[in-house]
Amino acid sequence: MSTDAEDLAGFGYAQQLHRKLGGYASFAAGFSFVSILTTVFQLFAFGFSFGGTAFFWTWPMVFVGQLTVALVFAELAARYPIAGCVYQWARRVAGAAVGWFAGWLMLLGQIVSVAGAAIALQVVLPAIWPGFQVIAGPGNAILLGAVLIVLTTVVNALGVRLMAVINSVGVTCELVGVVVLVLLLFGHAARGPEVVFQSSGVGIGPFLISALMAAYVMYGFDSAAELAEETRSPRRTAPKAILRALYASGLGGLLLLLGALVAAPSLTDGNLATGGLPYVLTSRLGSGLGTVLLIDVAIAIVVCTLAIQTAATRMVFSMSRDGMLPLHGLLGRVSPRTGTPVLPAIVVGAASILVLLLNIGQASLFTAVTSVAVVLVYLAYLLVTGPTLLARLRGELPPDGNFSLGRWGILVNSVAVAWGAFMAVDIGWPRADVYDPAYFAVALLAAVLVFGGLLYARTRKVDVGLTAVEGGHLARDHIG
Repeated sequence: MSTDAEDLAGFGYAQQLHRKLGGYASFAAGFSFVSILTTVFQLFAFGFSFGGTAFFWTWPMVFVGQLTVALVFAELAARYPIAGCVYQWARRVAGAAVGWFAGWLMLLGQIVSVAGAAIALQVVLPAIWPGFQVIAGPGNAILLGAVLIVLTTVVNALGVRLMAVINSVGVTCELVGVVVLVLLLFGHAARGPEVVFQSSGVGIGPFLISALMAAYVMYGFDSAAELAEETRSPRRTAPKAILRALYASGLGGLLLLLGALVAAPSLTDGNLATGGLPYVLTSRLGSGLGTVLLIDVAIAIVVCTLAIQTAATRMVFSMSRDGMLPLHGLLGRVSPRTGTPVLPAIVVGAASILVLLLNIGQASLFTAVTSVAVVLVYLAYLLVTGPTLLARLRGELPPDGNFSLGRWGILVNSVAVAWGAFMAVDIGWPRADVYDPAYFAVALLAAVLVFGGLLYARTRKVDVGLTAVEGGHLARDHIG
């Protein structure tokens, strides 16, 4: 038995998933979930429409806040290198109930995020070739998104090696595309970068709304740890991959925003607030070069969808292995041939396509649901950082030499908790500009929590619980 398999056995689990991933594949999993080309391309217009050039400053603000979360996650990844990381971390630090709700919220957020990423193909594919507009109306976006999800489901079912190759190649293309795009934007500058210091007249309300753009982008970096059971030397690899994914996303996104602001033909004619980054590309770079960059964006969308579905699949597998989901006996199985959880991939794919169907005649509802999904992810993160801070203050956090914040731990962890609470409130705040009706987010969140509570009341009776963790080993008994 390998050292990594022995380490996993110390947590009470046999090595079922195939351990084939290295450092770059682990980084690619986190970076492609964030996917700045996909998300900045989609959301630039939203941020600029509310904050003008001032919205640029929301990016470093959100980055610093999310960095504190990532640092806490890096510590936990070094201590608990297990698939379904958010669920596993919360469960080991705070107990079964907190772990279950963290996993439940994260899983729902991931499933909706798969749909949100896949539907972005509608923004780019018809612009590359009109033939991709197969049918008229919003149904085409659903068709393209559903086809992509079917393809990513097949890839996930065929094995982690194929997924890693596709993801790594796609991330490399995205990184190259970001560098080229930034250079081109600055090469076609219509004004200097000092424009970001010239914003005025933006109130705190619109500024906080514009911050949602960055908040919608910079999450999912923990996906590097979702694949811990398939990564070699995960205690060393996963913490680095989490941080590198956020660093690369933060820097690349910052330069993309600045490049778009300096290259836009006008900041005041309204086109940038409606057309966003695609408007800048077509107006400044021409149709030929713009098409090449759109192809790169399409690649980024594909690997983003693949990465999110992969993370959600591991979450379903991890929770089912512990008996925490309905049909756990089936969902907790791994194909001995491919070494992947095939049925969870199919379930996540099918659920994501169902979410896509909300876009039929209900585009505002789909937008609201995807926004609420981000709230769910931030709450799931909070269910990790909050209990971790309490454990740290009590001296109960297990020591580990692979990655540690040392004497900065309490400060960084405290900021991570405060930041997570602030952003969850900011994203979920009942605003008619974001949600229609305004209290939709609050109502849907309440429904998710109530349904989750009922589901947990059922699953907690399952006789496969984890009630104590001592020396890295699971103590299993009845948790009902």
